[in-house]
Amino acid sequence: MPTASVNGIELYYERAGTGPPVLFLNGSGSTLAQMAPIIDTFARRLEVVAHDQRGLGRSAIPVGPYTMAEYAADAIGLLDLVGWSTCGVIGVSFGGMVAQELAVTVPDRVERLALLCTSPGGAGGSSYPLHELAGLSPTRRAEISVQLLDSRFSGEWLSTHPGDRMLVDAMAQRRSDSASEEVRRGEAEQLEARRHHDVWDRLGRITCPTFVAAGRFDGIAPLANSEAMAGRIASATLHVYDGGHAFFVQDRRAFPEIIDFLGA
Repeated sequence: MPTASVNGIELYYERAGTGPPVLFLNGSGSTLAQMAPIIDTFARRLEVVAHDQRGLGRSAIPVGPYTMAEYAADAIGLLDLVGWSTCGVIGVSFGGMVAQELAVTVPDRVERLALLCTSPGGAGGSSYPLHELAGLSPTRRAEISVQLLDSRFSGEWLSTHPGDRMLVDAMAQRRSDSASEEVRRGEAEQLEARRHHDVWDRLGRITCPTFVAAGRFDGIAPLANSEAMAGRIASATLHVYDGGHAFFVQDRRAFPEIIDFLGA
């Protein structure tokens, strides 16, 4: 399980699978350990490189503030390290924001781009300001988080949809109120960078085939944001799924279609 010195910090990364090369970029507060089942799904048909982004997991937590340009530079540095001049890129949520920043910075290095449950910022719309949740009580934060995950998720809905109930419970287990002060600092630095994300005026630089995917009931990255993004990227197609922010585990069509796109 290697670490690499990239842009003056140590990044933990993993490499798995065989097939077309794909860089996987994770979401807000997410670590490779938490996302292992998702990454493993892609690695069944693709060669996947993924890393704990700065401030998270087993990567370094440098002094902030962090910027979206730095997150993209970290990813580009990792591609250099593993020797990939070009590859496919998939970004989930915050990872989709990093993927956009990467793709507008070095468009010639991105063969195919998959943007899942994310937003372009600016006039194209921003994702929900997650940094504002930090000031709420744990109970209120948990209540809002459920609605953000999927706008249908009322108590009545969850009582009759056991699969969605399991999803809510799994996401709740990922949130830890006992995290160390240093871990919380890294997460906060990431959210601070996220709040300034805006590639709207630069999306025209993306020329590769682009798969924009959204959940119809996503409370974090509304469908309208994906519609705007797909309309701004000349080579993009929009795919809407029956689910919320984690539509890819709610709608069984999602994974096969995304993997088919990246493996083409």
